[in-house]
Amino acid sequence: MVIERNRKNPLIIPADVKPSREDFSVECVFNAGVTRYNDDIILLLRVAERPIQTDESKVTVPIIKEVNGKFELQLISFDKNDSSCDFSDSRLIKKNDEMYLTSMSHIRIAKSKDGINFDIDETPFIFPQTQYEEFGVEDPRVTFIDGEYYINYSAVSSKGIATNLVKTKDFKNVEQEGIIFPVENRDVCIYPEKINGKYYALHRPVPSMIGNPEMWIASSEDLIHWGRHEFLMGTKKEGWESGRIGGGAVPFKTEKGWIEIYHGADKNNRYCLGALLLDLDDPTKIIARSEKPILEPEAKYEVEGFFGNVVFSCGVLCENECVKIYYGASDEVIALAEISIEEIYKLLNV
Repeated sequence: MVIERNRKNPLIIPADVKPSREDFSVECVFNAGVTRYNDDIILLLRVAERPIQTDESKVTVPIIKEVNGKFELQLISFDKNDSSCDFSDSRLIKKNDEMYLTSMSHIRIAKSKDGINFDIDETPFIFPQTQYEEFGVEDPRVTFIDGEYYINYSAVSSKGIATNLVKTKDFKNVEQEGIIFPVENRDVCIYPEKINGKYYALHRPVPSMIGNPEMWIASSEDLIHWGRHEFLMGTKKEGWESGRIGGGAVPFKTEKGWIEIYHGADKNNRYCLGALLLDLDDPTKIIARSEKPILEPEAKYEVEGFFGNVVFSCGVLCENECVKIYYGASDEVIALAEISIEEIYKLLNV
């Protein structure tokens, strides 16, 4: 198998992104959805920010709160000497039975003619603004259907992680469709066309009592109301996908079937990417599944970073028999790897 990392990796780092506020700093930029719009390649970046910490005795975090019927960003500070607070994980703060994230993610647009050098908007494209986005919006995926771009993302709040859907025609005006998968559900990947009269989507519920985080598939008449949920694929007892698996990029169509670039993590939270081939006429039918990863954390920027040993994709472009995989590395930066369709077929033995 031949997969080639771009020699300019990482393509986008936190220092490339302007904070949304002067008193914020960009900590991470990763897990981007990808599509083409006119002559541009569009990345929908997940940008994680946090308030600049000005008091060494406190930790200040962002949160969306309702004030007089409107939701707005507020800052909350926690005393480091408060024994009721748990600061052991740099990503979050636990206080009694409540939890707060130390950063908040929004979605930012980056544009490129060549897919390598990107111009990044200075302001957010989608910013948290509802009770279900109290802690941020994460991991966008974009599907082009009948002239509109449908963007689904994880809406994170104290109620859990749900999947919200919006749509746009121009990447300027956004229309809210609402929550399409309730908590606890992530990694939703919507197919780019109807199959036998129905839309399909991969999703990943997270069982809290029995079962593992694994891949399911659902269908819909209107992209909003989803049903006929079926288990699609599970974790393995050992190896690179023994901990959890879930959808990655939006599936794309080939002559041999739908290819899905998905993610798997082992029991030590080492994240890799795999490939899956699904039947063209029945996406609930698996034709082939990769035994080995298509991409695993090996480069320094994949092994070291905010959360090391992670490669995670929310979007690919398949053009001229070449698959461009845009992925988050170490939950901190954006990188690019390319592989041919034929190499994926070889990996899948089809």
